[in-house]
Amino acid sequence: MVSTFPNSASVNLSSVRLPIRSLQPQLVEWRRSIHQKPELGFQEQITSEFIAQKLQEWGIEHQTGIAKTGISAVIKGEGKTPDSGSSEKVLAIRADMDALPIQELNEVPYRSQHDGVMHACGHDGHTAIALGTAYYLQQHRKEFSGTVKFIFQPAEEGPGGAKPMIEAGVLKNPNVDAIIGLHLWNNLPLGTVGVRAGALMAAVESFKCTIFGKGGHGAMPHQTIDSVAIAAQIVNSLQTIVARNVNPIESAVVTVGELHAGTKGNIIADTAKMSGTVRYFNPTFAGFFEKRVDDIIAGICQAHGASYDLDYWSLYPATINDSDMAKLVTSVAEEVVETKLGVVPECQTMGGEDMSYFLQEVPGCYFFLGSANPEKNLAYPHHHPRFDFDETVLAMGVEMFVRCVERFFK
Repeated sequence: MVSTFPNSASVNLSSVRLPIRSLQPQLVEWRRSIHQKPELGFQEQITSEFIAQKLQEWGIEHQTGIAKTGISAVIKGEGKTPDSGSSEKVLAIRADMDALPIQELNEVPYRSQHDGVMHACGHDGHTAIALGTAYYLQQHRKEFSGTVKFIFQPAEEGPGGAKPMIEAGVLKNPNVDAIIGLHLWNNLPLGTVGVRAGALMAAVESFKCTIFGKGGHGAMPHQTIDSVAIAAQIVNSLQTIVARNVNPIESAVVTVGELHAGTKGNIIADTAKMSGTVRYFNPTFAGFFEKRVDDIIAGICQAHGASYDLDYWSLYPATINDSDMAKLVTSVAEEVVETKLGVVPECQTMGGEDMSYFLQEVPGCYFFLGSANPEKNLAYPHHHPRFDFDETVLAMGVEMFVRCVERFFK
């Protein structure tokens, strides 16, 4: 596999406090236990029960069954701030729990035991890091002031568990003032943090379209309306939306990833089906791409005498970080990762995340924690059947969260 990583930052765990370093074996054990029993969105029963059992063992107040399998937990700090005594602020920490419909190809002792389902995006690590943070904070309540609410969310990979959890009141009682979350990121090497104010991840929209032509013999095209030729023109023309309708300073993507038509080489197909995805950062584009996609398909079909059926929907809005919360996370990252490469500013991806819904409700920051280690062959991309990450990152994630908690309440 060809690696395109920058020179890896040296991973210095001296910035991770000893109690958290001592937790590392447990973090690995929890992560691997979750990894072996992956579950798809809204089916995370085993994972949810595992989390609830740990919270119960540690005496942490929690609620289960939110948006089917989601969990929230609350830890109240008992420390005092220098100026005002106890803080009444509430900081939420979000972790997603679901896996993907992928058959794992890794030959490791902790490989998936569920055929066709795999943690191929790091959510098992996110859950382990959040559990480790909850355990540490529960044991050190006197060292921070304020309330931390943990949100263990189902179905990030689809159809989306953040919005149902919000609708169920997960940000209320107590009311959340701010929220943070992280994503283990194999696009960055171990020992790095990617964070920025503003848009971190893109809005995600999807579409499906069927072109209705008129079938016939491949040798007699004049008797037909060729749905394949029409679909080909549509695929090419959709690329002009970004090339000619979007300001070059802006970023956007229109991808047709699926196209099906025909049954034989000498038969002109009467229908062609395609599906695709649209990505952008700027919220003002909401509704723009849907109209342009429809206009282009309608115009081409009309020109050829065909008809069409278009289904277009929005999945997640853009993930937009609050500037103050991004500054807080950046300041913590600069302490935890002590190299020039450690903090990667202006880090962005066209990938999407339903953490965006939480960030629409309260100020917060979502950030990337570099987890790739090419030297250990742990650099496969997300959603790959051989995806895995360097588990050293687990202790780093806990330290990041704990320091964010401490700094937020100070």
